[in-house]
Amino acid sequence: MNRIKSKIISYLESLRFPVLLIVTVVLFIVNVFVPDVFPFVDEILLALVAVILSRLKRRPAQARQESAENEGQEG
Repeated sequence: MNRIKSKIISYLESLRFPVLLIVTVVLFIVNVFVPDVFPFVDEILLALVAVILSRLKRRPAQARQESAENEGQEG
């Protein structure tokens, strides 16, 4: 079963943000209304949320560059 779960998670990690968010919301709704239909849905949802949060994270170098550009435009 771990093999299947790891294949599903690796496929979902390759998805782009909007599709990834839709898949996460659909799985969450199914899990809330019909618990334990699919085994390991909770673990897959947790992995998807982690992937979504990692993609939302700003990179420190990018944030510093943007703040430097903003300071240059103000003065």
